[in-house]
Amino acid sequence: MAEKNLFDYTEDSIKSLDWKEHIRLRPGMYIGKLGDGSSADDGIYVLLKEVIDNCIDEHTMGYGKHVDVTIDGKTITVRDYGRGIPLGKVVDVVSKINTGAKYDSKAFQKSVGLNGVGTKAVNALSTYFKVTAFREGKEKTAEFERGTLKKEFKEAATKEDNGTLVSFIPDDSIFKNFHFVQEYLDNQFWNYCYLNAGLVMNLNGKKYVSKNGLLDLLERKTNADENRYPIIHLKGEDIEVAITHQNSYGEDYYSFVNGQFTTQGGTHLAAFREGYIKTIREFFKKDYDAADIRGSICAAISVRVQEPVFESQTKTKLGSLNVYEGGPSMRNFVGDFLAKELDNYLHRNPSTADALKKRIEQSERERKELSGIRKLANERAKKANLHNKKLRDCKFHYNDEPSGKEKDSIIEKQKESTIFITEGDSASGSITKAREVETQAVFSLRGKPLNCFGLTKKVVYENEEFNLLQHALNIEEGYDGLRYNNIIIATDADVDGMHIRLLLMTFFLQFFPDLVKNGHVYILETPLFRVRNKQETIYCYDETEKQAAMKKLGAKPEITRFKGLGEISPDEFANFIGKDIRLQPVMLLPETHIQQLLEYYMGKNTPSRQEFIIDNLQVELDRVEEN
Repeated sequence: MAEKNLFDYTEDSIKSLDWKEHIRLRPGMYIGKLGDGSSADDGIYVLLKEVIDNCIDEHTMGYGKHVDVTIDGKTITVRDYGRGIPLGKVVDVVSKINTGAKYDSKAFQKSVGLNGVGTKAVNALSTYFKVTAFREGKEKTAEFERGTLKKEFKEAATKEDNGTLVSFIPDDSIFKNFHFVQEYLDNQFWNYCYLNAGLVMNLNGKKYVSKNGLLDLLERKTNADENRYPIIHLKGEDIEVAITHQNSYGEDYYSFVNGQFTTQGGTHLAAFREGYIKTIREFFKKDYDAADIRGSICAAISVRVQEPVFESQTKTKLGSLNVYEGGPSMRNFVGDFLAKELDNYLHRNPSTADALKKRIEQSERERKELSGIRKLANERAKKANLHNKKLRDCKFHYNDEPSGKEKDSIIEKQKESTIFITEGDSASGSITKAREVETQAVFSLRGKPLNCFGLTKKVVYENEEFNLLQHALNIEEGYDGLRYNNIIIATDADVDGMHIRLLLMTFFLQFFPDLVKNGHVYILETPLFRVRNKQETIYCYDETEKQAAMKKLGAKPEITRFKGLGEISPDEFANFIGKDIRLQPVMLLPETHIQQLLEYYMGKNTPSRQEFIIDNLQVELDRVEEN
């Protein structure tokens, strides 16, 4: 066997790929997970970000106050009013790897795009890519297809203002059935504006602009009625923070580096969490538990770093240890800023300091009250043999600290890690047999969960189903331990299934709102109908799709109505939880007040809710009748 393997490994086994071939073969290395747009970190948003990042870098250097973006169907167009790409390099900067001005620290001091890869990845992963540079009364245009230059235009005179125009269509053979979710786009554009005061962004005619930076961000992300004290807003050279505490559970952070939203945090966020605890302890002269200090916090931090080092091309986690070469460590830079500015603020605002102290002491009391219950709950979870009876785990684990190519693979799988929360044995059995065992796990509920609206976190430990669920997710000690990136509620498409969805969403919103706010919770969409004849089978997700399928197949096709997930065979289920999975993200609009939302839908019956049900029921009946 060894001899055979030796001769199988020859010169022909060694292949060299050009830049576009490598990007198309391994797109995940450059843009993270692919997806269809249902998740905020899907690749189509990364493509848009890579183009806009260049516009933001121009603005940061003092050139261009506007960025105009249009999304027309599948076509995305981005126009900035910066200096414009030097005309002689228009083709090179979008098609030659490791080519760009970001290597010139004088031209781009604190840029986010330093690797010369971004627009090349967009180019390679687009069926159509066009770039035009406008500079000093002249323009230069080039058109590409999947990274290959198709047409290069000669320089021509223009009356356009300086800047760059990029249009592209993501390759639908890679980004299958993709669509943009407006709420994700809103967050993306608002984040750019919060971090770049005075920048005006337009998306399909909608204007985004911020005057107060991270203060505006927290005002949009929180509700003033839920904040325990007015938002603390502090700014310094290359650093800005905003802090408040709420009544909800968990910790909520928004971290940024050079205008890049680092969704996985990094050294700057770690430094903030450590420095914040140290400052609070020293201010109050009391050794509070770290969990009590940070409990219910909502904070944002932005830093500017010279030549930042990220842990992957998608730049979601900062790895830089220093603010700039030879400069202070990130830990000292952030810690010293908080020790001075936050301490001064609390001394100048005693009412805020008093409210903060009361919130910390409330968290302390709640933690001590739960300590005994938690111990019993842990023992019950062990006795319940969670990983054999309730949870069919996936093989993938990411507790170790790998490096190199293995690390890139781990990061990719971490993003794909998924847990399906199902009702009953038949549904969990079908998904378990059909799932991709490397990254997909299944948790089986027993009966309907408790309506936990208005209850304290004590119920999470006393209720067996909730206790086992939080252990399966590994969130008992906090959000940082989350074991799966995607939490998918998979219930039947009937009244009971809808009720279970609501009860589970109530559980997450009541006790773990961070999971929803950070885009981890989804609803699995499965087909309602199967329409088929001897030649073809079509799965339909609503009445409209069913009618279209019937028309296509003609001559009285066989129609099956799926009443529950257990009625779908494992072979069929594999189609619905694989690469073509349809997910409905559970999202909260910035203006959403969680407690008011839960009171309306999950509290005692009210006339307004009854009217809502009656009105929407009639709308649904009218729609069905029309079809």
